[in-house]
Amino acid sequence: MAKISEMLPSSYLKQADFDESGTIVTVAGIVEKNLAKPEDPVEMKWLVQFEQFDKAMVLNSTNINALGRACGSDDTDDWTGKEVIVYVDPTVGYSGKTTGGLRIRKYVVAAPPKQAVKAAPRQPVQVAEASDPRFADETPF
Repeated sequence: MAKISEMLPSSYLKQADFDESGTIVTVAGIVEKNLAKPEDPVEMKWLVQFEQFDKAMVLNSTNINALGRACGSDDTDDWTGKEVIVYVDPTVGYSGKTTGGLRIRKYVVAAPPKQAVKAAPRQPVQVAEASDPRFADETPF
């Protein structure tokens, strides 16, 4: 049987295309497009296209800023070719209701674990005898 997400096709990326753990994607480009229906007034929105998807993601102000931070630049020309993570954030609200939504964060390649540096072998500690002259203390207490 079909899932609801399959019954409601979309021209743009949506939550059903991702999961909460996130998907690593590569920015292919940014474009501004009129998303209004033909009979409605112009509604220009920014879209990001990822190399891994045929559909684009509509950007809101939160995701525009997150994408800039994740790509390390406020110049959209610098974003192309950068890898980011798109994930579902279940706490996103819309019109006063918690609906969930897509969010973007920086993709950080985990550094390989550091190799332990082999310590030099310890030298045996010599214990001084009480009769050792180094312990001769002439200071009265």
